[in-house]
Amino acid sequence: MSNRIDNTFQQLAAKEKAAFVAYVCAGDPNADFSLDVIRAIADSGADIIELGVPFSDPQADGIVNQLAAERALRSGMSVAKLMELIKEFRKTHQTPLVLFTYLNPVYAYGYEKFHADAAAAGADGILLLDLPPDEVTNNLELAQSEGLKHITLISPSTPPDRMKMLAEQSEGFIYALSRMGVTGAQAAPSASIGELVSSIKKHTDTPVCIGFGINTPDQVASVAASSDGVVVGSAIVNQVAENASDANLGRIIRDFVTPLIQASKAP
Repeated sequence: MSNRIDNTFQQLAAKEKAAFVAYVCAGDPNADFSLDVIRAIADSGADIIELGVPFSDPQADGIVNQLAAERALRSGMSVAKLMELIKEFRKTHQTPLVLFTYLNPVYAYGYEKFHADAAAAGADGILLLDLPPDEVTNNLELAQSEGLKHITLISPSTPPDRMKMLAEQSEGFIYALSRMGVTGAQAAPSASIGELVSSIKKHTDTPVCIGFGINTPDQVASVAASSDGVVVGSAIVNQVAENASDANLGRIIRDFVTPLIQASKAP
């Protein structure tokens, strides 16, 4: 069943444009400012927003996103408050939302309940960082969850057979890592992105978006030319951190994100 994610990629494909996917942590630096940030990113023209679900042990994240999760948790953000944040956003915007999370917060809330409540609130997809895809077919509860597109993660080191399996079961879009490592590490995207995208595309028509280490308009434009979309996270989160106490945080984020989004649409 199609949803906002599918519709967005269909519209972009018709225009031969790449998607710009922006990541921020829900509740960072607090619930009110977080809503301002998300709305500012949507107003800037982002095609999809990834909302990080704050977790105390984000092992796949670098220091920038770890500190964002810490700020969000310290401000009182919870999964229940996340649902309310999504509902508030949906009152004014229809930009697709993907929840970027570890399995622990989802299970603590209730796996099926999380999917149902998040979809009802207005979320469109979920990327479960530490859920092995193989486990989905071995666990009825995991297989039956509905309401959110399950975004697949593929890295440059994914073996060919496993890449084929992941690509064939993908939904919404595939988040392909530009390189190995944790989020926010200071390294430029790999020069072999085109090869990675081509390898994935042999097995699926699902759009492939590239993330990790993309920080500048030039990098965005380069990656967009070789993929269906570009994911920028830590660079935006760092702007939130640096301006967390500024009443104009929303405007600051909009000014920062706009040239990145424009670069993703370059001819």
